[in-house]
Amino acid sequence: MNICVVALGKIGLPLAVQFASKGHRVIGADVNEKVVELVNAGVEPFPGEHDLDVKLKQAVDAGLLSATTDTASAVAESEAVVVVVPLFVDAEGTPDFGWMDSATKAIAQGLKPGTLVSYETTLPVGTTRTRWAPMLAEGSGLTAGDDFHLVFSPERVLTGRVFSDLRRYPKLVGGIDEASSARGVEFYEQVLDFDERADLPRPNGVWDLGTAEASELAKLAETTYRDVNIGLANQFARFADQNDIDVKKVIEACNSQPYSHIHQPGIAVGGHCIPIYPRMYLWNDPAATVVRSAREANAAMPEYAVDLLAAAYGDLTGVGVLVLGAAYRGGVKETAFSGVFPTVEALKARGAVPFVSDPMYTDEELLAHGLTPHTGEKVTAAILQADHAEYRTLTPADLPDVTVLVDGRRTTDPEAWKGVRRVVIGG
Repeated sequence: MNICVVALGKIGLPLAVQFASKGHRVIGADVNEKVVELVNAGVEPFPGEHDLDVKLKQAVDAGLLSATTDTASAVAESEAVVVVVPLFVDAEGTPDFGWMDSATKAIAQGLKPGTLVSYETTLPVGTTRTRWAPMLAEGSGLTAGDDFHLVFSPERVLTGRVFSDLRRYPKLVGGIDEASSARGVEFYEQVLDFDERADLPRPNGVWDLGTAEASELAKLAETTYRDVNIGLANQFARFADQNDIDVKKVIEACNSQPYSHIHQPGIAVGGHCIPIYPRMYLWNDPAATVVRSAREANAAMPEYAVDLLAAAYGDLTGVGVLVLGAAYRGGVKETAFSGVFPTVEALKARGAVPFVSDPMYTDEELLAHGLTPHTGEKVTAAILQADHAEYRTLTPADLPDVTVLVDGRRTTDPEAWKGVRRVVIGG
C-alpha cells in the first residue's frame, strides 16, 4: 500500500516510520524543507523519540520512506492519507484552523477516487464532517463517502514513547459513513501492531466508534477527564495545606479501592494536550461548568506555588529564585504550555529575580524561550517545576545558598533535605 503522512512532526514522523515498518511505501509531506531534507537522509529532525533514529534510517535505507514538500503529488501517489497537522487554540478556546485548512486544500488537489483520508489531529466535535468533508470535496471535485473515504482517528500517544503507545492503546476510528469506518478499520489493522491487554473491555486493536463525531469526542473526553481529575486533586491539595494534612497519603488511601482513581496534584499541567483540549471541548460545550472550573484551578497552580514560597520565605523582593525545570514534564525536551512560564511571571510579580535551569536545555536554548538561565548567580530560594529524574538526587549541597525549596512535583528526597525548609503542594 502507498501511504501519505501529512506533517512530519513529533507524532507524524514516528507514524510514517511505523507504517513503513509494516512493509508499506510511505511518502511524508511537510512544508519545512529542512525536515524533508533530514528525513530523506535518514536523520531524525528532532531528538528524544525512543528508537526513532534507528527505525527511520532502516525505513529510508529500505526505500520504504521518503519525504517531500509537495503534498498534492504525494497524495496523488497514495491510497491512504493520514493528517497530523497542528491545530492551535487561543486562550478562549477558539481553534485556529489555518495550517490544517492549507494542508486540506493541498490534499484535495491530489485526491483521487477510492482514497482513504484519516485525520489524527485532535479536533472539535463535528469538524471532520462539517469542515474537512466539504473542503476536500470542493477542491477535488469528488464526493466524500461516495468517491473517497473519510475518518477521524485520534492520536493517543505521548512524545518520547510513540512506538510503544501505538502498540499499547486501542486505535479509535469513526467515519462519516459506514463504508468509511470499515475502510479506516481495515487500514489501521494493516499498519499497526498491538500488545495484548487483559484490562480492556474488549480485545486490543482497532475500535470502530461508528461516527467521526464519536471518535472526536472520545479524544476530547479522555484528555478532559485527566484535566478535571488533576483539578480535583489540586483542590484537595490546597485544602490539605490549610488543614495540615498530607494529601499524598489521603490519595493513596482513596485509590486503594477500585472506584477511586484520583490523580496527583502539582505545580502545573503542561504539554500540547491536557491544557488545550479541555478548552477545545468548551468551544463545543460552553455550558460545561465542571470542565471550566477544573481548567481554571489548574491554571492557577503556578501562582499558588509562588504563594507557598512567599509564605515560607517571606518577602521575595530582590530575591534570586531558581526555577528547576523548563520542560512541561520530566524527561521530555518540550516547553509547550510549560508551567515554567507562569511560574516565572508570578515570581516577577512578587519582585523576585527568577532564574531557570534544566538538564535538557543549554543556556542559549533557555534564552531563546525568553527565560534567564542560571549561570552562577546567588539564589536563596528554589521552586521545582519539572520532575526530571536528575532532581531525585538533588541535595542542599547542590544549592548551598537555598534556604527554602518548594517542590512542586514531590520529586526530591525529603530525607536529603532535612535542615532546609522543603515545602510540597498538599502538605
